[in-house]
Amino acid sequence: MRLRLPAERPAEPPTGYKIAHPVLSQDGTRAGFTGVSLGGALPYGVVAEASCVYGLRHRAPHRRCDCGFHCVHDRTAAEALLCTAEHRAAVLLEVSVLGAYIRFERGFRYARQRVRVMTVGACACGAGAAALGEAGWGRPGWRALVPCCGGCLRGRPSLSLAGFARLAGEGVRVVAGGGKALAGLERAAGMGVPELVAEAALLQARLDWFQAQLARFGDRRDRGDRGDRGGGDGGGGGVSAG
Repeated sequence: MRLRLPAERPAEPPTGYKIAHPVLSQDGTRAGFTGVSLGGALPYGVVAEASCVYGLRHRAPHRRCDCGFHCVHDRTAAEALLCTAEHRAAVLLEVSVLGAYIRFERGFRYARQRVRVMTVGACACGAGAAALGEAGWGRPGWRALVPCCGGCLRGRPSLSLAGFARLAGEGVRVVAGGGKALAGLERAAGMGVPELVAEAALLQARLDWFQAQLARFGDRRDRGDRGDRGGGDGGGGGVSAG
């Protein structure tokens, strides 16, 4: 006797939450996502259908396999995954669960999905993200992207949030989450000595970088002023000789 799971007929597709890494195609014409666990080797688009990552010919999700898309019911549970070191640069996705699905206590395993909203977190430095910069890794034919502020881009290949939404298509919305700088200042009163030392070192590094940039601009201006004065003297001597 085969065990049958209870069938559901929802009036509208259930909503779920998951995390992923945004990716850009090698030719720069398409944008998508790649998972953070089992299906990470198979980038997908805004609207996508799952297949078995083991190459088996059954349809996902299969009861005797762990194939299919995965998501959780609660947004807070998905955001908690972003706290781990390996997932700090990931983004939060709000998805519509489409097609057949298997319901679990904390989420779904399902056949098809539509990504409705991508929420981009803060830059690694703690400031709010202004764009998506190249992460330095990827999948065959796809480059991974990470949230970056304007200061941390520094010439790194990047894509604006609006540009990512346009390339991804299908009406997906891309929103920027708040930076952590203000929250860090609010918690400063409760920090211990090691945390305060780390914060001070980070601020000093930023200050050193800005001072170096100002020094470069000052040197260029001084060289330009000396060049203008030298050209004027030489030009006056030529006229006098004539």
